Amino acid sequence: MLDYDKEADAYDATRGGEPRAAAAAATVLGLVPAGARRLLDVACGTGIVTRRLAAARPALRVTGADLAYGMARIAAGRLPGAIVLADSRRLPFPDGTFDAVTSVWLLHLLDGPGDVRSVVAECARVLRPGGVYVTTADKAAAHDVDSDIDAVLAPRPRRPAQDAAETITSYAVDCGLDFAARAGFPGLGQGRSPRSTIADLRRGWFTRLPPGDPLAERFAARLAALPDQDRPRPDPVFTVLAFRKAD
Repeated sequence: MLDYDKEADAYDATRGGEPRAAAAAATVLGLVPAGARRLLDVACGTGIVTRRLAAARPALRVTGADLAYGMARIAAGRLPGAIVLADSRRLPFPDGTFDAVTSVWLLHLLDGPGDVRSVVAECARVLRPGGVYVTTADKAAAHDVDSDIDAVLAPRPRRPAQDAAETITSYAVDCGLDFAARAGFPGLGQGRSPRSTIADLRRGWFTRLPPGDPLAERFAARLAALPDQDRPRPDPVFTVLAFRKAD
């Protein structure tokens, strides 16, 4: 996994920046009830989405939480006084604190089913009855856009998807949450080019292909043979799920 303290300063620029954040925030807020008054953004990262959630609804009190100090530092600059350092598996809030909880691009990063269950359970715990949990799902699959890059990478070893929609839904139901809605948004500016994919390989983006590994270099060589090295292929489309806590 990437070191998110080291990634923090360059994170937004390499993840679609403000256009992607705007698309994410608009879709997430479309699933948050208009009457919500307190929202927790779990694993808020640099706060680029969190800030937009707060700005779009002035009556909504938004709190961000992240485990990586480097990320939380940047988020705190965007939302002073609203960011806490916290492990999403052990949130430092009482039961039923929030009207909405969001986790954007978190669950796919976790180490295994136990951690995913813990995060979903914590998000459900801090929700009030009738509250809504909104999360992204199937992140890795979103990047498979049927391009020539995907064809090259198809045989690579893959980490089991921790954020499969069916899996998350099962965990949510176990925690007293009911499926409410499904939506999606484009990862603007995140379409891969062969050259950028080679760079991602060499910086550890693909978790089962460590930088410098001979297999990673074989994939890099195949990518280098593709045409239009700097032309981005289609943007991914990310899936968002919403669950409602029973009254």
